[in-house]
Amino acid sequence: MSNDAAATATPQAVSPAPPADPPQPEHGLGASLPPADARAKTEGTFPYASDLWAEGLLWAALLRSPHAHARIVSVDTTEAHAMPGVRAVVTAADIPGDAGHGRRVHDRPVFAADLVRHHGEPIAAVAADHPDTARMAAAAIQVEYEVLEPITDPEQAFAAEPLHPDGNLIRHIPLSYGDPEVTGEVVVEGLYRIGRQDPAPIGAEAGLAVPRPDGGVELYVASTDPHTDRDLAAACYGLEPDRVKVVVTGVPGATADREDPGFQLPLGLLALKTGCPVKLTATREESFLGHAHRHPTLLRYRHHADAEGRLVKVEAQILLDAGAYADASSESLAAAVSFACGPYVVPHAFIEGWAVRTNNPPSGHVRGEGAMQVCAAYEAQMDKLAGKLGVDPAELRLRNVLATGDLLPTGQTVTCPAPVAELLRAVRDFPLPALPKDTPEEEWLLPGGPEGAGEPGAIRRGVGYALGMVHMLGAEGADEVSTATVKVQDGVATVICAAVDTGQGFSTLARQIVQETLGLEEVHVASVDTDQPPAGPACRGRHTWVSGGAVERAAKMVRTQLLQPLAAKFGMSTELLQITDGKITSYDGVLSTTVTEAMDGKELWATAQCRPHPTEPLDETGQGDAFVGLAFCAIRAVVDVDVEMGSVRVVELAVAQDVGRVLNPAQLRARIEAGVTQGVGAALTENLRTPKGLVRHPDLTGYALPTALDAPDIRIVKLVEERDVVAPFGAKAASAVPVVTSPAAVASAVRAATGRPVNRLPIRPQAAVVQEG
Repeated sequence: MSNDAAATATPQAVSPAPPADPPQPEHGLGASLPPADARAKTEGTFPYASDLWAEGLLWAALLRSPHAHARIVSVDTTEAHAMPGVRAVVTAADIPGDAGHGRRVHDRPVFAADLVRHHGEPIAAVAADHPDTARMAAAAIQVEYEVLEPITDPEQAFAAEPLHPDGNLIRHIPLSYGDPEVTGEVVVEGLYRIGRQDPAPIGAEAGLAVPRPDGGVELYVASTDPHTDRDLAAACYGLEPDRVKVVVTGVPGATADREDPGFQLPLGLLALKTGCPVKLTATREESFLGHAHRHPTLLRYRHHADAEGRLVKVEAQILLDAGAYADASSESLAAAVSFACGPYVVPHAFIEGWAVRTNNPPSGHVRGEGAMQVCAAYEAQMDKLAGKLGVDPAELRLRNVLATGDLLPTGQTVTCPAPVAELLRAVRDFPLPALPKDTPEEEWLLPGGPEGAGEPGAIRRGVGYALGMVHMLGAEGADEVSTATVKVQDGVATVICAAVDTGQGFSTLARQIVQETLGLEEVHVASVDTDQPPAGPACRGRHTWVSGGAVERAAKMVRTQLLQPLAAKFGMSTELLQITDGKITSYDGVLSTTVTEAMDGKELWATAQCRPHPTEPLDETGQGDAFVGLAFCAIRAVVDVDVEMGSVRVVELAVAQDVGRVLNPAQLRARIEAGVTQGVGAALTENLRTPKGLVRHPDLTGYALPTALDAPDIRIVKLVEERDVVAPFGAKAASAVPVVTSPAAVASAVRAATGRPVNRLPIRPQAAVVQEG
C-alpha cells in the first residue's frame, strides 16, 4: 500500500471490542463489572433527589437578585407573609448561626444582607404548601436596590474598590525557577482567553430537609462532599454537627461540586422554622445562576527555544476570574501556575498567577480546573514555535517531553510514571481517518451537518496535537484521608464508606475490590450519610485512590480474620491460602472449604483508613512538593473546517492515556470518552455569556452543550499501564486529563486547517474564516 493510500485508509478502532458474555460473570479488578444502578437509570426508575417526598411536605422557592452589583436598601416580606399557604419567609436576619459559607473559604453569605455581588445571589427563601405559591410569594418580596456599577473585567479588579471585606485579590503566586536573564534564539508570544464553562449537571439540583425531634435537621441532597456540607449547615443553623445529618441521595452524575450550598442551606432554615419537611427543586436557570463554573482566564505567554526547538524559558501571566467569591480559586490557581509549562522540560520558568474577585457569577471546582486553561495556551505556543522553526508539531513536542525523574517548574521531582513520549508517539502513528466523499449522500459529513450552507470546496482538513497533565487528590498540604468498613455475613459482603459515587465508578470499584480480596460474588455498597466517618470530596480521582485504598485494607483485614483460624488449624501461614469464587483452598490441596462454611455463622468486619504521603504548600516563589501524583494524556485531533463560514466538525480524536492500571475496562473507556466530549464542548460551543455580569440565556437552549450528534469518533489507541507504586492498585485518575487535553487538540487542528492563530476558547466562527487573497 502506498503512503498516500495508507494515510487515507479507514482506521480500525483500537479499543478492544467487549468480550463475549462468559458462562459465569467475571468479578474482581480488571473485569468490566457494570454499575449496580445502571439498569434503574437506563429504565428511568432511579430515584433522583428531585423525586424525594415526605408526609406534610412544604415547597421552597428562592428570591434571587436581578442585579450583578447593588446595595440592598430594604427588604419587605410583608406581602409574602400575608399570602395564603405561605408558612415561612427567611432572610439574612433569620440566620441563627454563621451567615457565611463556602466549602473552602467562608466568604459567601447564605442570603445577601447589605450588598449583592453577583447576578442570582439569594436574598430570601419562602416555604409554602404548593410550589406555585412559594414562587409567587418569593416574587412578592419587595427589595429596594441601589444599583452599582459592576466590576466584570478581572484586569480592572486590581484597581477597583474592594467588592468584599477580604479584598479583590484572592491569591497571587509568583513562580520563579531558574535564571531570569536567560533568553532563547527563537521567541514566540501569545495572548489567550478561555471562556466560562458550566458543568451542566445531569438532572435537577434538588433537596429535602426534614426536622428532627431533637431540634436538629436531616438534609437529603445529592452532595459530593457530605461531611463538609454538614459542617456548613450546622454552623449556619447554630447547631452542633451531630444534630445535623446529611443523607446523600439521588446523585445522577457530576463533573464539579454538584450542589450549590447556597440553595441547600435555606432548606434547613425553613424546615427548622416551620417544623415541617421542606423540598426545593432548582430550575435550570437557578442552577446556572447559583453553582460554580469554570474560571474564565486571561493568559499571556512568551516561549524561548534554541535553534532545534528545545525549550529554554517560559514566561507567563495567568489571570483567573473567580467571580464574586473565592471558592476553589486558590487551588485552581496553584494548578494553573504549576502546570503552566505543560508536560515539557523547561529549565527556566517565570510564571505569575492571580485569582481575583469580580461581579461575575462564581467560579469554582470544575473537572481539570486550572490545568485545562493553561493547556490551551501552552499548546498554542508549541504550535507557534513549530511554525516559526518549520518543524513538525509532533516532532517539536517529542524533543521537549517530560519523563520520570524530571523536575516541574515548582522544583518537584516527577516520581510517578510519566510516559509522555510513548503517549504522543501512539497518537501520532495511528492511521488518519479517510477523507469524506464529495457526494450528496455524504452531506452530513460536512461542517454544519445536513442541509447546511457549506460547500465541499470550502472544506479544509487539519490535524493537531496536544499533551495534557493533571494532579491527583488534593494539593499543597491537603489532608487526604478516607475511612471504610467491610462486613461479611452469610457469604454476603457490605462496604460502608462515605465516598460519593458521582459517576466516577467508586461503588463499582468497591465491589470489585472486595470480590478480588474475599472471593465473594455478592457485595453491596451501603448508601452514604454523615453518620459514617468522612471520606472527603469526590474529585481528582480521590475515591479511586484514597477510598479504594481504605476498602482494600479493610477487606484484607477481614480476609486475615477469616483465614487465620484455618491456617492455625492446618499449621500453615495465611499466605498459603487463597480464596476464589467463594472457596478457600490451600496451595497443596489439603484444605478446601467454602467461605460460608469457614465463617460458621459469624460476622466478620474491619475498619481501615488510607492516607497518602503528605504534600506541602507552594512557597513565596512557587516552589514545593505540592502534588501527590500526576496523570498524562496525548490527543491527536482531526477536524474539517468550512473556511468560508467558520464552522468546525471534529472528525476524530485519537487518545492515548497514562492510566496506571485498568481496573474496569468498560468503565474506564466510558470515562475517557465522556471527558473528551466535555472538552469538545469547551473547544467549540460552551461559553456562558455574562454581559455586565448578567447571565445571558441561563438555559440549555442558549447554552450549547454538545449532544450525541456532536460527539466525534473517539479512538482510544493506547492505555499505558505503568503502575504508580505509591497508589493503591497503581491506578491513576482517568476523567480529568482528557477534558484538559481535548480543547487544546481541537484548537491545534483548527490552526493547522486555517493558518489562523485561534487564541480563544470556545472557537468563534470568525476565528476559523480564511479570507481569500
